[in-house]
Formats: sequence, C-alpha cells, structure tokens
Amino acid sequence: MPYSLVSAATLGFDLVRLPAGRAVADVLLAGLAADAGTLEQLATVHPGAGRAREERAALAVRSRRARELAAAVPRVRDAAADLPGTDRAAVLVAQLERSTIGDAAALERVLREDVLGAEHPATGLVDADVLAAATEVLADAAVGAWAAEVLPPLVHRQLAGPLAVAAAAGMVGVPEVDLGPATPELNGLLAALRELDAPGRARWRAAVDEGRAERRPWAAAMHEASWAAHVSGRTRTLATAQLLAVRAFLDGGFTASDGAAGAWNAVAGCVQGIVMADLLAADCAAVLRAPMQRVTGER
Repeated sequence: MPYSLVSAATLGFDLVRLPAGRAVADVLLAGLAADAGTLEQLATVHPGAGRAREERAALAVRSRRARELAAAVPRVRDAAADLPGTDRAAVLVAQLERSTIGDAAALERVLREDVLGAEHPATGLVDADVLAAATEVLADAAVGAWAAEVLPPLVHRQLAGPLAVAAAAGMVGVPEVDLGPATPELNGLLAALRELDAPGRARWRAAVDEGRAERRPWAAAMHEASWAAHVSGRTRTLATAQLLAVRAFLDGGFTASDGAAGAWNAVAGCVQGIVMADLLAADCAAVLRAPMQRVTGER
C-alpha cells in the first residue's frame, strides 16, 4: 500500500508499531521543517560528498543492498498468505502488532515525492545536486530506522549516521503547527499524551473499548477530515500534526499492542478533529474528538 501525506494517520499506525517508528517520524518531520539552509547543510554530510566517482558508486551499491534487506520487515498482507480459513485470520490478528501496512519503498516514496516534493517551500531554492544529496541523507535515515530490527548493526549505522551527525550539530529541527486559535488545543493534547502515566494510558484504552461500535462513522469522519485538508491546502499541516502525535504517543508509554488495538486510531482521530475543526461538520468533529472527551470526562 502506498503512503501519502494525505493519509498520514495510516503511516502513523505503522510507525507506532515499529521498533524504531519514532525515529522514522523524526526523519519525516526534519524533512517537513527543512529550509534551504538546512538542505544545504544536509548535503554536506552526505557520505559521498567530496569522494571519488568509484567511491560514490560503491556507496550506491551499499545503499541498494540495504534497501533489499529492508524488504524483510513483515507486512500484514504477507503475514498469513499461505494459511486458509480461520487459521489465516488468527495469524493476521497476532501479526498485526508487528507487521506493517506499507513497506520501506512506500516510506521512501512519500519522503521523496510528498515531503520533499514540489509543494515543499524550500526545494526549489537550492541546486539540484544539493537537493539530491540532502534527500539521500534523509531517505537513508528513514529506511535505516524503518528496518532497524532486520538490518545488520553496521548497515543501520551507515544509513542513519549522516543524519545523526547533522542532528548532533543542530542542523535539523522539528516543525511547529500553527492552527491559529486551535493551536493551544493541539499542543495540549500532545503534551498530555507525552505525560501519560499507567492510569492515564488505562483511561485511553477504556475510551477505545467504549467507542468500538463507532468504527464505521470514525472511518468516514477521518476520510472527510483528510479530504478537507487536501482541498484547503493543509495536507502538510495535518501530516505534521500526525507525526508529532506519533512521537507523543510513544513518549507517553503506549506499546505496539496499544497501537494495534485501537489506541493510535483514537489519538489520530482526535488530531484530525482538532486540526480540521473549522472545516468539519459538527457531527463529524464529534466522532473524531469522542475518545479525548471520554478520557477527560467531558461530554
């Protein structure tokens, strides 16, 4: 399944269940936040910078082999492909906690074509060679984090190392989401998630269980919010908010099991409802915000 910034909540569903999903979110956020100066600095840490042609060719081969290894991350559609009937269904349920909907290639595509695509405000301000090198640094780091569990440690370090150097030097940042009057509510939700303790996580799990009957209207409401973001030109804003929510979700102590069991969908819906509140019908917004209201006791 291809990812897109329009469906950032789906990407988030995979990231909260990956061992290094937070690191993937960090890479995508760095790409979203990058200005022309950042792209130029990222290009300087590319492993091929200043090297001979033969060395650059060897690096390209290494990168290609790393991506072949990254394909070993389990995917939901492959989890029980050879098992019939109820056995297949049972295995799919068990595999959902550690299998992804998309894959490393889909992740890299969304980074290159959506995050750093034509709508990025800075990519047109730098030379093509600079953009290509900066993109490679981010793409390598994203793939390395995505496949951290299956890559040999040396390969992982080679992919993630250049961006780690850039981050340590303060070259990359994290974007802020400006929603006008709705900004404090989004920041409040993210802060509350980051600060969750065991009882707080239990309240979210209970809210998810209470709302399971609303699964179908929730899906329709999520689609409506994504479409509203697309037609209003706020897709990048909504995607940034969802990636920040991935970080907050994991920082708050939720597990891959929580993500698979519905806690991520509840959080992602609340984010959609806050970010797109001004363009949603009242009943749609209410469906998306319902888990947050259950957690806080507001009705």
